[in-house]
Amino acid sequence: MRFLTPFVLFLAGAPSAGAGGPATLRVGQVLDGAGGRQRDTIVLVRGSRIERLGGAPGGPVYDLSGLTLLPGGIDTHVHLLNHFDADGKNHNNLEGREPRERALLYGIENAVATLRAGITTVQSLGARADRDIRDALARGTIPGPRVITSYEWITEGDEQTLREAVRERIQAGADAVKIFASRSIREGGTPTLSEAQLRAACGEARTLGRRAVVHAHAAEAIRRAVAASCTTIEHGALADEAALRAMAESGMFFDPHVHLVFQNYFDHKDRFLGQGNYTEEGFAQMRSAAAAMVGVFQRALATRGLKVVYGTDAVAGAHGRNWEELIFRVQKGGQDPMAALVSATSLAAESLGLGDRIGRIAPGFEADLIAVDGDPLADITALRRVAFVMKAGQVVRNVRLDRGPAAP
Repeated sequence: MRFLTPFVLFLAGAPSAGAGGPATLRVGQVLDGAGGRQRDTIVLVRGSRIERLGGAPGGPVYDLSGLTLLPGGIDTHVHLLNHFDADGKNHNNLEGREPRERALLYGIENAVATLRAGITTVQSLGARADRDIRDALARGTIPGPRVITSYEWITEGDEQTLREAVRERIQAGADAVKIFASRSIREGGTPTLSEAQLRAACGEARTLGRRAVVHAHAAEAIRRAVAASCTTIEHGALADEAALRAMAESGMFFDPHVHLVFQNYFDHKDRFLGQGNYTEEGFAQMRSAAAAMVGVFQRALATRGLKVVYGTDAVAGAHGRNWEELIFRVQKGGQDPMAALVSATSLAAESLGLGDRIGRIAPGFEADLIAVDGDPLADITALRRVAFVMKAGQVVRNVRLDRGPAAP
């Protein structure tokens, strides 16, 4: 069989468990997403789920014997609809500068690029139109990651107004709510909501069975969110040791963005500059935050019990480059490679309330699987060499397809 592009491969219905029958992956190494490791085994997939590890093969066999198999990556913070317009400039999906249909097509392109890179689940935080992408991808016709979304974020209001905003989003089908508790780092990251306001918003989300994801840079904003029993802190560029300890003691998740989002802004500065708070002063603030974030991240890793997950805050220009964040965390942040991989798989799944469904290679879990060329425990840059992607039992990328599936 000749090589097919990932998109054509998906639409052509390549042999996979998604058709209902079994499929076997013969792999050289399995890193199961929970800290476990096996060598020279098989993974049997039936339908959309993993049936077992080991035993006899069944159905078509994918020979991944020279590769490392991992759970698909889970990026807990992206913005799928953010893209560069035809004029090359950044388009923030909240601005409405272009027809909704065109923005959605850009969002689908970003989703396909993300899946091809080996990220099989994302949490897209920022736009009502994320719902349309989420639902389209869930139908399974278009290849893309599983999408969790908050719709547009909640920024201000008295306690009652905040409760109403939370209710509105959840009743409209949001999977979580995103609440701004501080300004953008480009505006200094200072607190914007009181503890009482956060108690109202996060409490309403909790009552309705949804997570409350909080944008917070300042240590005081983090402290207020902890006191309000919110779910996750995003960013945290100005977190101090007391704020980190408070998150750990409360059981909150911490989603720091250490590298990719900053580097992407710096690489594409001309495409962002002049829009909103993307000013020279705003870029100076980001450079200062980028320099400080490595220290914040290292202190977070050293904070006993703090659940540090993997998110990138991917915006225009960063989609499909998601693994660069994890590579940086290992190479420059000093994170143990296995711990880094767990943060991007089973721990990230736990933070999304999906820890019993995705993020692990184990019987009964969704068959969201990727294979990379190399051993990421020895060389984390192996994550740049994704050779195989399976999402919910469907093969959506196989760069070794010219070999074809072998006989059982």
